[in-house]
Amino acid sequence: MALPIVHHPDYDAPLPEGHRFPMGKFKALKAVLEREGLEAGFIEPSHATFAQLSRAHDPAYVEAVFSQTVAPAMARRIGLPVTEAVARRAAAATGGTIRTAELALERGLACNTAGGSHHASRDGGAGFCVFNDVATAAYAVLDRGLASRILVVDLDVHQGDGTASIFAEEPAVFTFSMHAEKNYPSRKAVSDLDLGLPCGMGDEAYLALLRDTLPRLLDQHQPELVFYIAGVDPHESDALGRLKLSREGLFTRDLYVLETARAHGAAVAGVLGGGYGQDVPAIADLHAQLHRAAARVVARG
Repeated sequence: MALPIVHHPDYDAPLPEGHRFPMGKFKALKAVLEREGLEAGFIEPSHATFAQLSRAHDPAYVEAVFSQTVAPAMARRIGLPVTEAVARRAAAATGGTIRTAELALERGLACNTAGGSHHASRDGGAGFCVFNDVATAAYAVLDRGLASRILVVDLDVHQGDGTASIFAEEPAVFTFSMHAEKNYPSRKAVSDLDLGLPCGMGDEAYLALLRDTLPRLLDQHQPELVFYIAGVDPHESDALGRLKLSREGLFTRDLYVLETARAHGAAVAGVLGGGYGQDVPAIADLHAQLHRAAARVVARG
């Protein structure tokens, strides 16, 4: 069985020349996966609807995005121009994570080629995140009774503050964020479990901490579904990261999370998270580590 990989052409949206968000990485990632023979699993999702997005966000904010009437202060907080293409991209990526969750629950494991927009909170976006796709998808799963216990494993280099705040009073969703402490956002939210890491942490210490933590969370929470935010911004060359993980360390991390969650009986929906810099092909290749690891898990059965 091929690994289900969710992708939509709308994941790519034009940005002003010189913008520091590497939007081209989504198209480049698709090309990497095609070259490596994983295209058999490609599935195109629907865009998230107003009703779906309004479960995680203030409906007035969702309407402002859809109508491109976001206030200038909010657009600055997001860090992206909220054009029609960017709004369409945000809805497509969120719909992609909803579809990824559905496929994961059907088949055990599925991956998006976007997603992980964890800074968007109920009242609006932030940090290159327009909509919180994981939060929206979690509500879609809970509302339909597809799962009743969800674990968010957020290994982006930045804290998943938006996700933590959205689910602060939701016992069905446990939020775990392992991130560089001295990094964006300056004001952290409170996840169910936060592990703030010192700058410069490398593979050995990082992986040891993860191996000590993840099995305990899976045992305690017994999730039916894990959302895994596999940010590659902990990589040693990332423009916005402050950790020192190697390429091999990232792959080991991804494989460990996927195998451990599956061994505990949880379905896993993998999403990208952050990865920043000018070398778009290199960033896309790092993001492909998630899909390579997932394909290995699927192949092993």
